[in-house]
Amino acid sequence: MADTGGLGGWRIALPGLAWLGGLALQLQQPALWPPACNRALLAAALLAMVIAAALGLRCRRWAGRLGPALAWGLLCAGLAGVGFASTAWRAADRLADRLEPALEGVDLTVTGVVAAMPDQGPAGTRFTFAVEHAEARGQPVRLPRRLTLGWWGGADETAWLDEPRAELQAGQRWRLPLRLKALHGAMNPEGFDVELWWFEQGLGANGSVRVLRGGAPAQLLAETGAYPVERLRGRLREAIRRQVGDARVAAVLAALVVGDQAGIERADWELFRSTGIAHLVSISGVHVTMFAWLAAAVIGALWRRWPRAMLALPAVQAARWGGLALAAAYALLAGWGVPAQRTAVMLAATAVLRGAGLRWPWLLVLLIAAVVVTVVDPWALLQAGFWLSFAAVALLMVSEPVTRTRPAPPTSRDMPPDKAPDKAPDKAPDKAPDWRTRVAGAATGHLRAQVVATLGLAPLSLVFFQQLSLVGFVANLVAIPLVTLLITPLALLGALVPPLWSLAAAVVQAGVGGLAWLAGWPLAVWTAGAAPAWAVASGLAGAVLGVLPLPWRLRVLALPLVLPLLWPAPDRPPPGSVQVLAADVGQGTAVLVRTHAHLLVYDTGPQISRDSDAGQRVLLPLLRARGERRIDRLMLSHRDTDHVGGAATLLAALPVGEVWSSLADDHPLRTAPGAPAHTRCQAGQHWQWESVHFAVLHPTPEAHAAGLRPNALSCVLRITDAAGRRVLLTGDIEAQQEAAMLQRLAPDELAAQVLLVPHHGSRTSSSAAFLDAVAPQVAVVQAGYRSRFGHPAPDVVARYDDRRIVLVRTDRCGAWWWQDGAARCTRDVRRRYWHGPVADALAETLVR
Repeated sequence: MADTGGLGGWRIALPGLAWLGGLALQLQQPALWPPACNRALLAAALLAMVIAAALGLRCRRWAGRLGPALAWGLLCAGLAGVGFASTAWRAADRLADRLEPALEGVDLTVTGVVAAMPDQGPAGTRFTFAVEHAEARGQPVRLPRRLTLGWWGGADETAWLDEPRAELQAGQRWRLPLRLKALHGAMNPEGFDVELWWFEQGLGANGSVRVLRGGAPAQLLAETGAYPVERLRGRLREAIRRQVGDARVAAVLAALVVGDQAGIERADWELFRSTGIAHLVSISGVHVTMFAWLAAAVIGALWRRWPRAMLALPAVQAARWGGLALAAAYALLAGWGVPAQRTAVMLAATAVLRGAGLRWPWLLVLLIAAVVVTVVDPWALLQAGFWLSFAAVALLMVSEPVTRTRPAPPTSRDMPPDKAPDKAPDKAPDKAPDWRTRVAGAATGHLRAQVVATLGLAPLSLVFFQQLSLVGFVANLVAIPLVTLLITPLALLGALVPPLWSLAAAVVQAGVGGLAWLAGWPLAVWTAGAAPAWAVASGLAGAVLGVLPLPWRLRVLALPLVLPLLWPAPDRPPPGSVQVLAADVGQGTAVLVRTHAHLLVYDTGPQISRDSDAGQRVLLPLLRARGERRIDRLMLSHRDTDHVGGAATLLAALPVGEVWSSLADDHPLRTAPGAPAHTRCQAGQHWQWESVHFAVLHPTPEAHAAGLRPNALSCVLRITDAAGRRVLLTGDIEAQQEAAMLQRLAPDELAAQVLLVPHHGSRTSSSAAFLDAVAPQVAVVQAGYRSRFGHPAPDVVARYDDRRIVLVRTDRCGAWWWQDGAARCTRDVRRRYWHGPVADALAETLVR
């Protein structure tokens, strides 16, 4: 069998690395180059590759090594340029397929096909819709090719009717009344970039089904044969739900069979992450490889019983290609995620190489798989799953101990005639290892793989998720064979024999109980803040050094390399300074106030749905990324759900010193078991942290006694740093409360450089007299994109503009950060070309 290694391997690897390098460079662009520049780059890259090919054919005539080196250099440069330019061309095509701004919020009638298995939740259904025809006011309009839509149940008097969402299936053609808006997601430091995910999926707009009373109905037009794989996935998911009574367990089985993770509840995800087995709930490379191995074994056994088939194709090849085909089919059925793609490509490469009699290094095969995956989807390079999947396999490869084989003894043909023995010595045939030896070898290999994966992937887990499961090693020792060898085969065979799903469900329930026990251990999860680039590089180098087959005296050096990543120095203001971060939580308020040694959280954002809130989606990841392990004071301005929606999540996830609020005594956040000490906020309260002064300006005891509306009881907090700079946080106070504070307080007591705009910019707040008294330089509005309440109101915006107050909107800015007079917008810092035109107004907003 031919071998490709050494210089030959590098000649194949360098072009692949060049391709990935060109992609990585293009994915860092804040804005796409003009089309003419991309065409010029593509032409230059193709010319370089043509010259490289010409040099390759004539390199033997060149003296020395200049010719081959120049040829390979030009080839690599050309591939990098092709990767950059081709990705830019594809990105421009997707950006051109976005919703026109004039169609945002317009009532549309759209005909199309459900293009993917719908995600059904307690609040409604989300699905992908492939557009065929669209009309507005009876006139045809152009829409993006693919939309992401929500069909929600009625929640208020203006909501759409509760139509038969359960009938939605992939492949159905519907005529739907829709309202659409541009793709826009929350943007916070280190937060999940949902706009990238939408862009990668080829979606052009976000919207909802609007079935209003007296309006156009939603109509199911036909059951088409389109999207058969997605339709099959949906049917299998429904069959699992019918067979398994426990919805939580059924969701886990559906994730293993069809790759549907949307049904797994938030509490279960937290359990899987805290025990380090979340990778097993998604379709991983282990699942696909196991399926390929089982399929090959069955096909090989059946093939050997068919003599005619054996004459046409050897059983070994039939098993190899049949296993590959069925494994690829399983990967498609499971959603074709990055780990499944990587495994399918590696299996295909292995089959091709063995069929051709070639033997390539596994790292080279892994690189080829990475190239193939990124050719199909260049933006996969930005997914955590891409790096975790490929890194896990690479670490297992490089950590494989080097085996030294003893040379075979010389035979009579290798010896001189006078030295050759008369008769070759008898040699006992090698004895096949018994089952005990095989089991011991498998157990040793499994243990070694877990050690390598736990140590090697720990830095990547900290980089992507800011947490590391300390019980993950123990959990995976049991969970990997249990899920791979028992639960997943039972779940797959359940498609043929449904009662097996009930058996798999029983095993899942037992496993979840064991995971809950592990998660209850002290220090089950280690959290660390986002580390700087040098600490990330050091930690990754330490992980590789720790798993390499080197002497222990060298591998122990991995520990000091990893420490900066395990315990990064948090970004803290000096004593006397204060950091203020207004998080991007959509329509709601959440502000982090950090002094040198204390953290105050002012409000916790909205309740997004029945099973999701801003605490879980935004604040917890943000606090972990900032290295926060405790909230010293949680101030809840008032009881409205857009201000306290994430409070329960924070109280359950982090230690909280005390809670200050205007909540009533019988509010669930005050009466819940284990609730921390609670203080009613009222004017006159004040305290100091590291020379930073805090004062509560509203409400008064009389306002509490009068039983005013929740908005009128909002806690108003003034923060003053050592340099005299002030921030005023106002909750949802309205004009009456503004006037009351103007009468009760001296003008200089309200003055502040930064103002959190009252009531998100509602018409009932931000009175002219109040703005004149506060006289802020910057005013921050925390409001949702295209807020259904119209926040901030145009006349309120005009009042700020008339006074030359810089108005920062989190729907345009993302999370807003301020310290010592310096400010920045997260959308400006993290901007990439897929974030769309919303960020274009940032420069004007922040500089004027």
